[in-house]
Amino acid sequence: MRRTQTLAVGTALLAFSALSSTPAQAGRADVAGYVRLGMRPDFQGGGGTLGYWNLYGRLLNERAYAALELRYDVLERQALTRDPWTSLHLRIEGGNIQNATPDASLAGFRMSQVFARAGNVLLPDVTWQVGTLDTYFGDLGLYDMRPAQIFFETIGGSARWQTRRIDLLLGFGDSGFGLKREAYNTIFTPGGTLRVRPIDQFEVGVGGMYRYEPKVAGNTQAPYNTPGLDYEDWVRGEVLQQWLAQEPARNEVDFPNPVATDAQSWKLIGYLGFGGFGPVRWNNFFASLERKHPLGSTVETFQGQEYRLYVTGMTDQRTVLTLGDELQLRLVPDRLDLVLAGLYGQHTDLDNTIVPSDDARRYMSTVLRLQTYLTDTVHWLAEGSAAKEVSTNGNAFREHPDSLFANTAGQPDARGLERGDTDTRYTFQGKTGLVLNPLGRGVYTRPSLRFLYGVQYSNQNNAFGNSFVETIDQYDDFKNVERHLHHVLSIETEAWF
Repeated sequence: MRRTQTLAVGTALLAFSALSSTPAQAGRADVAGYVRLGMRPDFQGGGGTLGYWNLYGRLLNERAYAALELRYDVLERQALTRDPWTSLHLRIEGGNIQNATPDASLAGFRMSQVFARAGNVLLPDVTWQVGTLDTYFGDLGLYDMRPAQIFFETIGGSARWQTRRIDLLLGFGDSGFGLKREAYNTIFTPGGTLRVRPIDQFEVGVGGMYRYEPKVAGNTQAPYNTPGLDYEDWVRGEVLQQWLAQEPARNEVDFPNPVATDAQSWKLIGYLGFGGFGPVRWNNFFASLERKHPLGSTVETFQGQEYRLYVTGMTDQRTVLTLGDELQLRLVPDRLDLVLAGLYGQHTDLDNTIVPSDDARRYMSTVLRLQTYLTDTVHWLAEGSAAKEVSTNGNAFREHPDSLFANTAGQPDARGLERGDTDTRYTFQGKTGLVLNPLGRGVYTRPSLRFLYGVQYSNQNNAFGNSFVETIDQYDDFKNVERHLHHVLSIETEAWF
């Protein structure tokens, strides 16, 4: 598998190299990209990040990453004309970098975007795209997230009509490979977006997509339901055991066959942006509401045998609400900028009311970054964040090494489905340090060379990537340690080109 991925990436690079080396007009080939990597000494045994994820701000919570985007203009766009034009695009990205990640092979990179575009063909001011269709309204920069995004996992075709004030996109494709990988089945995906900018200082956008996976009896990758499944038996891995216990005369060959069904999911997005007046550079507000696509099947092992359980009907009530906002202010012109961002998420699973899960939680966070400009190229950065995560199905977090023995109301429960002694995780982070920006002022000006110190406090024990043991077995060679404060140093660079 790794050799195949490496060969695919290499073949794509050679193909684009051959295209760009053919006789062409100046500017026919274009290369852009992104890189992020650094060194983070951690004397507390951490794994290279200050906390668990970007809910606390992307700074010091992201690992190394690189991306390369190639564009080849087969027929160049002519300015101030409506002549046809077309271009080919390829994006390769991944997180495997020598000495910065555990694995430095090309197998860690993927072709995330491959598509062709053509404009002014059939209809003026319309851009046609065939290939991957990922589209979004903008970035929540401090979190490195795109809450208002559709077609991320879709391949197909789209048409985009753009004027100075209106941007309308309609698309249709298949999300089967993007969602199900090796268990591919067709998932029809229509959708679109509309963004309107009545004045330069204000814009609003809406969009959405619908996913439909049809019922196909006999296709093992299509959606099915195993009759009579109980949710608790399923999450415990005891479906076969409990089914056989109900009637001693039963045997495994009598286990009910799956019943074909269909599967549906959808996503709605919204966007509001304004700025360009007074100290306000720009404010982005994003919203999305998604019904996640159901799972296909899982495998349970009983008495050495594997049994496949089809769970479409038990995973079709999972929704995700996400709200995000980011405000950029110029507090003191050419001296001090401020960026304030907030994120709220609520994950709901109506099928699951008994076990902590990433599909049954809510979280809220705020991040504040100040950047002062000592000179045009030498800046000082200070950032703080506060976050609260709540498990809506009971205790999901361990505050102490012996939390393994505690459950609701502090009562030990060997059969309990909870994982700790609290349903809430609080996390606070602070980061500060020197930033060198050769291209001048700006919070998002790149490239940046950063020398930072970060500290985190969390009520959860060891709330950062690590290799610590969690067992409290008295015979274990390594003992669990209680640690709520974590800090790291970081020497890092980030560049767009």
